Amino acid sequence: MKKKVNIKELSDYEIVKKCINGEEEYFETLISRYKNLVYSIVLKMINDREEVNDLSQEIFIKIYRNLDKYSNEFKFSTWITRITTNHIIDYRRKKKCDTVSIDDVARDVATNSSPESEYIKKEQKLNLEKLVGELPEMYKIPIVLYHQRGFTYQEIADATNQSLSKVKNRIFRGRKMLKSDFLREYTD
Repeated sequence: MKKKVNIKELSDYEIVKKCINGEEEYFETLISRYKNLVYSIVLKMINDREEVNDLSQEIFIKIYRNLDKYSNEFKFSTWITRITTNHIIDYRRKKKCDTVSIDDVARDVATNSSPESEYIKKEQKLNLEKLVGELPEMYKIPIVLYHQRGFTYQEIADATNQSLSKVKNRIFRGRKMLKSDFLREYTD
């Protein structure tokens, strides 16, 4: 008699192995575990809610088709982030999109409850989002993953297949470019 398996107790790698062995129904568990991660990355990089659902579905199809390439030396979330990021880069190249939301990067200015200060704060945040959208991809992706998704430098390096020093350097340079452009906007 076969013992019933509790799906919640299975690791991601165990579920991947079951899917590869033909037990496709287990893939739903991976989707439910990671749909918010994929959706939020796509939304932050595309900022078009109509496209987000379609792209998220395409990404999960790509993940399913490539499960046999997953190595458990990396966290499954890191592997998914890499696939998601690469898919969005390809999509943006095809569509030539140029907007990125950067809600979590915007620093809060001193909060006065006046309508004027709220307006200025909102304008600065929108300007920062625009500036991030104008960054070259090599700086934009690490900035978004670090500041919006809360990834560590190592997780970004794993997800983008870059060295740790390159990731740190690109985040540093990206911030420097943003600061320079942001200050230029408000001092000219």
